[in-house]
Amino acid sequence: MRKTAIRLADGRELLYYDADADADRARAGSADARTPAGSAAGRTDRATAADTRALGPVATGSEIRYDPLLGEPVVIASHRQARTYHPPSDACPLCPSSPGRATEIPADGYEVAVFENRFPSLAGETGRCEVVCFTSDHHASFADLGEDRAGLVLDVWTDRTAALAARPGIEQVYCFENRGAEIGVTLGHPHGQIYAFPFVTPHTGRMLRASADHTARTGRNLFDDTVARETADAVRVVIAGDHWTAYVPYAARWPYQIRLHPRRRAPDLRELDDAARAEFPGVYLELLRRLDRVFGPGEPPTPYVSAWHQAPFRAPGRDAFGLHLELFTVRRAPGRLKYLAGTESGMGSFMNDVPPEAAARRLREVASA
Repeated sequence: MRKTAIRLADGRELLYYDADADADRARAGSADARTPAGSAAGRTDRATAADTRALGPVATGSEIRYDPLLGEPVVIASHRQARTYHPPSDACPLCPSSPGRATEIPADGYEVAVFENRFPSLAGETGRCEVVCFTSDHHASFADLGEDRAGLVLDVWTDRTAALAARPGIEQVYCFENRGAEIGVTLGHPHGQIYAFPFVTPHTGRMLRASADHTARTGRNLFDDTVARETADAVRVVIAGDHWTAYVPYAARWPYQIRLHPRRRAPDLRELDDAARAEFPGVYLELLRRLDRVFGPGEPPTPYVSAWHQAPFRAPGRDAFGLHLELFTVRRAPGRLKYLAGTESGMGSFMNDVPPEAAARRLREVASA
C-alpha cells in the first residue's frame, strides 16, 4: 500500500491510499467492478494536485459533557448545523475534482482517500473525525467493489487506527459506514467515517464490563464463548469461513443484524493475522451483497450501518476484548422501517420483530451462486 499526504486549502490533512502492485497480485479476488479515472489503471500525480478553493479556516466548537444520571459522555457540536446536506450528484464534494469544479478531493481520480472532516463532531482536544472515500465512482457502493479494493480499505482502516492511536488523548478508534438516507446519510457518495474518541464509548464500556463479569464467573473469555456457542448451535450462523464467523446474535436488536468475528481473537485491527486479513474481503463483500438481496428482487439498496468494534487502547480488559464488525439494517420488511419507539429511545429496551433464526435463514437463502 502506498500513502500520499497533502494539505487542503484550509490546512486539513488528506491522504491518498493506493494498492501496492505486489500486494494486489498476492491478494485473492478480482479487480474492482469499476475502474475509475485516476485508479491504478490511469493514475495521476496526486501529490501535485492542489486544492484551489478559497476556504476559510475550519470552525469547531465541540464540547464533551457528562450526564450525571447515566455516567456517560455526550458531545455537543453545534457548528455542524451548517454541514453539507443532500447535494445533487453533480455537486458531490467527495467526487474527484474536475475542470471548473473543485471538491474535497483535488486529484482527478483516486482509489481510497481519507481526509479530516470539515464539520467534525470531534476536533482538537476532543478527538478527530475523518472521512473515508472507498472509490471515486459516485454511483458505486461498497458491495460493488472487488476484493482487492475491499482489502485496500481494510488496510486503510488498520493504518488509520494505528496513526490515531498514537495521538495524545485518544482512547478509542471507531471505523464505520452509514449507507442510505434512512440511516441519516446526507452524502450519496460511497464513504465511511473514522472517529477518534478521547473517551471509551458507552457501548464499548458495557461490553468491557460484561467481559470482565463473564471471566470472573467462568474463568473464560466472553467473546470466545459467544462465538463458540453460536458455531455449535449453527442455526444463526450465516457464513462459516476458515478465519471468520458471521452470525445473527441470539438476542439481535435489529431486524437483520450480523456480527463478524475473526476466529483468532484480536483486540483491534492492528492485530489481525495475515490469514484473516486475506479472507476478510470475500466474506465481507458476500455479506453486503446478501443484505442487498434479503428483501427480494426489485427492492432498493438496503440501508445499513457497518461498525467495527475495537478495544480501547488503555482501558482495563483490553487484552480480553474481541474485535468484531457489526452490520445491521433498520429495514424490517419491503417498504417498512424499524423506528426506535418509546421503549428503545426512552428505556433502551429493544423489541425486535424478526426472530434472529429467521433472519439468519433468510441471509443463507440469498447466498451468491
